[in-house]
Amino acid sequence: MIKSMTGFGRFEGQINGRSITLEIKSVNHRYTEFNFRVTRGYSFLEEKLKSYITSKVSRGKIDMFVSITEPEDTPAEVVINHNLVQGYLNAFKELNETYSIPNSVTVNDIARYPDVLTVNKAKEDEETVLKDVIEAVDVALESFISMREAEGERLKADVLGRADTIMELVAEIEARSPETVREYQDRLREKIEEFLSSGDYDENRIITEVAIFADKVAVDEETVRLRSHFEQLKTYLDSDKPVGRSIDFLIQEMNREANTIGSKVKDAEIAQKVVRIKNEIEKIREQIQNIE
Repeated sequence: MIKSMTGFGRFEGQINGRSITLEIKSVNHRYTEFNFRVTRGYSFLEEKLKSYITSKVSRGKIDMFVSITEPEDTPAEVVINHNLVQGYLNAFKELNETYSIPNSVTVNDIARYPDVLTVNKAKEDEETVLKDVIEAVDVALESFISMREAEGERLKADVLGRADTIMELVAEIEARSPETVREYQDRLREKIEEFLSSGDYDENRIITEVAIFADKVAVDEETVRLRSHFEQLKTYLDSDKPVGRSIDFLIQEMNREANTIGSKVKDAEIAQKVVRIKNEIEKIREQIQNIE
């Protein structure tokens, strides 16, 4: 099953008393790009989560946000900066004595000043934190990948529909092509006969040359290759592996064959069909830009 590069997944809840909010979203990108934002103090998670995510998502621009609140029962120690407290008290006393400002400072007032109180919490075990976050990631990934698969199926249906349209046009070109070759042979022969009407010439040689030039306007080889490319496209679309880059290359080959047909055939009817084929190929190219 092919996947789109567009997806979104979210987890919000508690795991082992740890509150975790996590979001994963992605859009199309030529390669894999990973952007990560996490609560301060948990930056050690970035490389491990990047490795974990990219083992499951092979292509796309991925943005990941993780918010973590440690368990309420996490041991904590409040440390008083006694030197700083004493400094504040001395300053308040000096203000009182110098300017007769009433000194009514309370414990609550002192505690609000920067760096008077410092909360030291026990360092969390990184492996335990990672295990909990991975559990949250797996939940978010389920909906994330499901969305990419659903979008991939929609892209597949659209591409196959356009491929069928192109194959119908190719069949019409194949039906018309022999007639254009015959018409070209007749016109070329008439011109050569007219040019040589005043003198002797080798009719067999003219017939041979006409056949050679007529072969140059035949498009059998190009239409056969186009059919082969579209069969390969269908094979790719049924693959469980990332195929976006392979399809992108295949689209270039399809476009090259269509251009060759357009340059070889001077028939207005076929030229119109080639234009339609190229338009459909371009629409397919736009769609597959979002295939993983």
